[in-house]
Amino acid sequence: MIKDIKIPEISENVTSGTVVAILVKVGDRVGADDPVIEFETEKAVVEIPAQVEGKIVEILVREGDQKNVGDVIAKVEIVEAEGQARAAPAPTPEPDEAKPAAEEEAPKDAAPRPPTAPEAKAEGAQTEGEDQRAPAPAGPASRRLARELGVDIRQVQGSGPGGRINEADIKAHVKAAQGRPAVSVPGGAGMPRLPDFSRWGPIEMEEIGTVRRITAEGTTTSWQIIPHVTQFDEADITALEAFLQKNAAKVEKAGGKLTVTAVLMKVCALALLKFPRFNASLDLAGKKLIYKRYVHIGMMVDTSRGLLVPVIRDADAKSITALAVEIVDLAGRARNKKIKPDEMEGATFSISNQGGIGGVGFTPVILWPQAAILGVSRSATAARFVDGAFVPRAILPLSLSYDHRIVDGADAARFMRFVCESLEQPFELHL
Repeated sequence: MIKDIKIPEISENVTSGTVVAILVKVGDRVGADDPVIEFETEKAVVEIPAQVEGKIVEILVREGDQKNVGDVIAKVEIVEAEGQARAAPAPTPEPDEAKPAAEEEAPKDAAPRPPTAPEAKAEGAQTEGEDQRAPAPAGPASRRLARELGVDIRQVQGSGPGGRINEADIKAHVKAAQGRPAVSVPGGAGMPRLPDFSRWGPIEMEEIGTVRRITAEGTTTSWQIIPHVTQFDEADITALEAFLQKNAAKVEKAGGKLTVTAVLMKVCALALLKFPRFNASLDLAGKKLIYKRYVHIGMMVDTSRGLLVPVIRDADAKSITALAVEIVDLAGRARNKKIKPDEMEGATFSISNQGGIGGVGFTPVILWPQAAILGVSRSATAARFVDGAFVPRAILPLSLSYDHRIVDGADAARFMRFVCESLEQPFELHL
């Protein structure tokens, strides 16, 4: 019996992606959990498993192909008896198999059909009574931006072919509603054309990867929407360094690595509880400030594909040891392409630690719709006047970028003082 391997539902709002690697060849025997391809979406690179056990008889994709959730990527000949194959549990439901043949073979550029009940649930933005309306012609990134801005995407006028709505259209809609001129996104309308650089010498072109493109679009959106201000401060971590050395073996035994990042994760979680505006988001359309009653902290991870931001959930409820273990796990899987898309969603605050690379300070860009991000640079030994004499101390530079629409400068200074003073205290209670 021949079985199709399809791209399953990966995460909410993820509907398409790019085949970046094919991990099998015709004739290979695969198990149900064996990866067949690496699939890059707007959120992560994920491995698509075979879903059944058998022999690969046909591969229907090539590296670089753009594919949608539900597309067939390969065919497998089931090696067990048919009855056994039916009894084997499939990892994900495949409702598409029940579709009539005519619907299966409908061209991709056909007019959009009304969403089915599961699709309406996954869409997340529809409310009761809207399910019968055809979905707006927009991609997943545009839909996500509309939801984050509180915009009904059906009210947006699309400028693309056939009225397709892009991110620039959504921003123009929001700016028009606020009475301000619209701004463009990278590569969108209004961007100046680059000169022909080859006139002055040899050049080389490289395709922008998905992660880099998403980073560029996200930071542009953040910079255009948020009025950034950065508060700088320094923490004396001389006692903290001794604390890290003293407890390193204990945390390593638990499977983690005791670092300044792990301690900062705990300190920032406590700071967000004490200063809740830093854990909020601004809803200009609804004229509301949204306070999150949970603390999920994103951490920047430098990978070969670009910057990824895994999220530590409920950081306020975890010990430093637990945070250290989770940081090692998430950072490792982010670098090894094992991170799941939903593990990079929902952050309320972020930390970017460049101390392992160097530098004396920087101004991190806030990841909208968050309200703030903490930048960490490399610590250095400096002379400090203590008890009537200059003594060498370990000084850690910190920089807090914050949304000035939500946070005032005095609050930012108090937030940073809390963080710095907390780093100078003993942490045994939090281990």
